[in-house]
Amino acid sequence: MAAPLKGYPLVLQQPVIWGDMDAFGHVNNTVYLRYFEDARMAYFDKTGVSAYMHERQIGPILAAVNCDFRKPLTYPDSIFIGARATIAGPKKINVEYAVYSEQFGAIAAEGSSLVIFYDYERDCSCEIPESIAAEIAAFGTGS
Repeated sequence: MAAPLKGYPLVLQQPVIWGDMDAFGHVNNTVYLRYFEDARMAYFDKTGVSAYMHERQIGPILAAVNCDFRKPLTYPDSIFIGARATIAGPKKINVEYAVYSEQFGAIAAEGSSLVIFYDYERDCSCEIPESIAAEIAAFGTGS
């Protein structure tokens, strides 16, 4: 694992795909949001959020996302995507991300998202179940 991602309990490795590049010769900015999504969903799988959602129709919904671009990724490269989460309130989870490029040996992008817990049957936000909050705390923030 890349040393700059030591503070992230979830790290995915994946290649940069040729088809993700745009006319400017680098990975399109929208693809970074997909990288974040890949890591967020893997984090939710590890902490039981996804299973809880499938069982009870209560789970995450993305409210906001932010990305700060540091270096332009290009093909070929291998990246590591780190994710860590903290409970930000009774209904809110903050997820932070970092994308590390092997080619550069540095962070290529950092970002965050605000995730709200949502009751999909009642169509409204809801409090994070205690069992989920406990799983997120047990998995750690990587600090």
